[in-house]
Parts: sequence; structure tokens; C-alpha cells
Amino acid sequence: MSSWNEIKIILNPEDLEYIQGVLYTMDVKGVSIEDPQDILGREQGPLTWDFADINIFEQGRDKAVVKAYFNIGTEVETVMEEIRQKVEEAKGFGVPFGDVEILSKEVNEADWANEWKKYYKPIKVGERFVIKPLWEEYTAKEGEIILHMDPGMAFGTGTHETTRMCLEAVEDYMRADTTVFDIGTGSGILAIGASKLGAKEVVGVDLDIVAVDSAKENVGHNALDNVSILHGNLMDVVEGQADIIVANIIAEIILVLLPDVKLKLKDQGVFISSGIIREKEAMVKEALAKEGFSVLETRHQGEWVCIVAEVSHA
Repeated sequence: MSSWNEIKIILNPEDLEYIQGVLYTMDVKGVSIEDPQDILGREQGPLTWDFADINIFEQGRDKAVVKAYFNIGTEVETVMEEIRQKVEEAKGFGVPFGDVEILSKEVNEADWANEWKKYYKPIKVGERFVIKPLWEEYTAKEGEIILHMDPGMAFGTGTHETTRMCLEAVEDYMRADTTVFDIGTGSGILAIGASKLGAKEVVGVDLDIVAVDSAKENVGHNALDNVSILHGNLMDVVEGQADIIVANIIAEIILVLLPDVKLKLKDQGVFISSGIIREKEAMVKEALAKEGFSVLETRHQGEWVCIVAEVSHA
């Protein structure tokens, strides 16, 4: 049975988005969030991502709790210190951060790996997509596209803002006979969505073998024969050129990938990138411009950004 390092962060609810941005840049394998503001009925978007896409609430709590899961070999003290430093940096920038408590412990996979499934329900994304967990019943309405998903320990249940924006962008930019590369495919949700929209060929790639296995299983759950899932160093393992490349990773990795993305896109091809926090938006756009991309549109949800850009090889 697998064990994991759990880092528990207790903080004020208004500080959640910043901590999410911090964790998103780390090698975190899952996050769950308990937010009392949702209990109070305040409107806000989904706050969690990854295999633990859940909001567990306890009545009467005025603090939010973030639980982040890391591989057992992770140097927990180093990660905790990095989080503390990021909090101090935020205060230095004038962010009115409240008190933060950071704890850690080792947990067994059986203690939580299935608990989150109780909170993962079918959700509507974009105009047509419905993301349906395998263990849930759902009757499709006319015109809906059902994505049958069991993300396991891979990124991508569809509740995080970045995944939703990418799915919506893929839906908007899909054309007939389209080839799609999904870089950092995670659970395979974007690759599967592209296929079900009518893509001619879809290739999903991930560095994490756990994600590759998860994506392959999800492709099977959706009975697709035009989606290939590859294990490797992202752009290095894809061959040929695509009409659409989507990368829901982080800003820093997107910058590294841009030259290869340009080479792997057909003329007038579209690059959909997300996993970008608002503070990094200008940096990514500047890098896109230097590589010859034209930004078609920018989408925002919460603290997150999705940039759609077009490349010209003329």
C-alpha cells in the first residue's frame, strides 16, 4: 500500500488563491481544500484540483484548510520552508496575509484515496461537455458530450479553472480533420475532449508514468481509437505537426516549450496554454510575441489565465 506525505496548511479563507498558486508550482500530487466560505454561501469558483478535487466542509470553522500530498521521498521540511518563504514574500509585497500554520504527516493511500470520490460529481463544462466520474450515474441530454473519467492520481478532473478553460477553448477552436497534441496530459481529459469533438488524431504526452497509465485507462473508458498516450519529455516525443497544441502546465514550463511548440504547429495553428497565474500573464505573452505568436484571446477564471495564440510561419 502506498504512503504519502501530507502537508496541511491552515489559513484564512481569503488567502486560499495565493496558496493554490504556490502549490501549483510544486511537485504536488493532489490537493484538497476545506473552505468555510462555501458553507456561508459566498459565490466563488471551484477551489481544488487533481485527484483530490473535493471541498470537505466542517460547520463552524472559520479557517480554511489545504491538504497537499507529495511523494513519500519528498523532503517535507524543505517544502514547508518554501511555503513559509512564499508567504513572507507575499507579505513583503503588501499582501495582508493572516496567520498560517503548516503541519505534516505521513498517510496511507487507503486513508484518503477513495474518500474524495464521494465529492466528485458530474459537472457541466463549456457548452456541451459533461465530465462524469465512472462511479456516478448520469443520463445525457441532447447535444451533450460525456467524458467518462477516473482521474486517479493524475491532474485533471475538470473542476479546476485551468482545466475548464482549456476544455472550453478546445471546444471553441476545434475544426474538422484537426490534429491535437495535449502536452502534460495528466488524466487525459483534454485529449479525450478533443477526440469527442471530432479531432482526426490526438496525442497526449506526460512525463509522469502514473499520469500516462491514468490517461490510457480513461481513453479506454471512453472507447476511443484515435487517441495515443505517450510517456516522455513532453514535446520531444511527438512527431509531425498539429493544428492545435494544448498545454495546461505552469508558466515557466510553457516558456521552455515555446520554441518546440512553434515547430510542431502547422501554419495558423493554435496554441492553448494555461496553468498560468495572473502574475505570470504578461511574461508568457511577451515570450509568445518573441516566438512569433499572435494572441487571439485571453481567458480568466479566478487567479488563473488561459491564453490562446496563433502562429504564422510566413
